[in-house]
Amino acid sequence: MPEQVAIIVGAGPSGLATAACLSRQSTPYIILEREDCFASLWKKYAYDRLQLHLGKQFCELPHMPFPLSFPKYVPKTLFIQYLDDYVSHFKISPLHRRTAESAEYNEVSKRWHVKARNASSGEVEEYFGRFLVVATGEATDPYTPEIEGLDTFSGEVLHSTQFKSGKQFSNKKVLVVGSGNSGMEIALDLVNHGAKYTSIIVRSPVHIVSREMVYLALILLKRIEVGMVDSLLVMLSKLVFGDLSKYGIRRPSEGPFYMKVKYGKYPVIDVGAYKKIKSGEIQVLPAEIASVSGKDVLFEDGKARSFDTIVFCTGFKRSTNLWLKGDGYLLNDDGLPKPNYPDHWKGKNGLYCVGLSRRGLYGASVDAQNIANDIKSLM
Repeated sequence: MPEQVAIIVGAGPSGLATAACLSRQSTPYIILEREDCFASLWKKYAYDRLQLHLGKQFCELPHMPFPLSFPKYVPKTLFIQYLDDYVSHFKISPLHRRTAESAEYNEVSKRWHVKARNASSGEVEEYFGRFLVVATGEATDPYTPEIEGLDTFSGEVLHSTQFKSGKQFSNKKVLVVGSGNSGMEIALDLVNHGAKYTSIIVRSPVHIVSREMVYLALILLKRIEVGMVDSLLVMLSKLVFGDLSKYGIRRPSEGPFYMKVKYGKYPVIDVGAYKKIKSGEIQVLPAEIASVSGKDVLFEDGKARSFDTIVFCTGFKRSTNLWLKGDGYLLNDDGLPKPNYPDHWKGKNGLYCVGLSRRGLYGASVDAQNIANDIKSLM
C-alpha cells in the first residue's frame, strides 16, 4: 500500500475525531476499522434507550457542534445521525473489515509497519506510516466472566452489547449482572417493559448521582480541585438519594471523579433506576454468582434463584497488547495509558492514543486535537 503520514486504528468517535483534525491540517492518513461500519459500538451494539450521559456541549467532536435543534441529552439515534454527518462533512473513508494483526516500529526506516487482515478477502494487507494512532477505545472486546455451569443455563444469556430493548423480555425473570450505567439502564428498561422479576447484582460500592450533579461538577472542576468537587458531589448525593444501604447499595470511600480517573469506574448517572430500586421493582442482590445449573443461579451467599435470562453488563477488555509490538512506554497490558493525564496521549516514535483518558467524548476530542497539532509540528 502507498505510504501514509498517519495510520489510525479504529473508526469509533475517537478515530473519527482524529481523522477530522488531521484532515483540517491537510495531513494524509488512513483509518483501519475491523467492523463493517464506523462507530459500530453505537450503530450495532448499543441498546435502544441509550442517551449521552452528559450535556451535548461536553460531547461534541472537534470542529463540528451539535445542531441547535438537538436536545440537551442526545439520544442514540440522533448521535448516530451526527456521526454520519461528521463523516460526510470531513470526507472520512475508513477501510472497513480490517483487523490489525501487528504494528511495529522499524528503527531503520523510522516508519510504522502495520499488518491488517482483510475480512472480505482473507488476505493480510501491509501499511506503512510515520505515525500510528491507537483509537480502539476503552470498549473494545465484550467481557463475560467465567462462571461454573453457565454453559448449562437453559435460558438466554446476553452481553449488554446484544441487548436492544426490554420489550422481548415481558413477563420474564431477568438477572442483570453488573451495576454500572449500562446495568442500571438495562434493568430500568426491563421493568418499564414489564419484566416480571428484575434483579441486579450490585456487589461493589457505587456512587449514584444525577445529571444535574455531574453538570455542576464539570463546571466546578475547571476552577476547584477534584477532592473538593467530590466532597460536594457525595453530600448532594446523600441529600437527594438518602441512605442507599437499606436498598443493598454501598457508597465507596473514594470520591466519584477520583475513582473515574484512577480506576476508570464511572459513577452511575441515575435516569430512573433508583426509583425502581426504592419501590422494589428492581431487586438488588449483593452477592456474586457462584454457579449455574439449568435455570437456577446459586449465589455466593448460599441462596438460589431461578431466572429466564441473564444479561451480563460486565464491560470490556482491550486487546491492543496482542497486536501492538515493542511499545514499553505508552500503553499497559490492559491497553490503557501508562503516563498520567494530561501526558497520556503521546508515546515514542510517533505513537499516539486517543480516547483513553477516561474523560469520555470530551477527552477524546482534546486528544485528537493534540495529536493532529503534534504531528503537524513534526512534519
